[in-house]
Amino acid sequence: MNASLPLTPERIYLTDGGLETTLIFHDKIDLPCFAAFDLLKDEAGRETLRKYYRRYADLAVESKCGFIFESPT
Repeated sequence: MNASLPLTPERIYLTDGGLETTLIFHDKIDLPCFAAFDLLKDEAGRETLRKYYRRYADLAVESKCGFIFESPT
C-alpha cells in the first residue's frame, strides 16, 4: 500500500486551521464531545462545514497554492 499523497513536491500546500477549535471557539458552535462529524447529520451542519472549508479553499486559490482538506471524522 502506498500511503503517500499525490502531491507535487515543488508546490506549496495550505491546510486548514483546526476544524473543531475554529468551530467551537471562533464560530461558537456547540460540538458534542468536540466531534465535528456530528455536523454531517443535517443540511445546516453540512452548510457549516462547507463555509469552514470555503474560507481555506478561497485562500488557496487566491494564493495559487494547493489545499489539503481535513476530514470532519
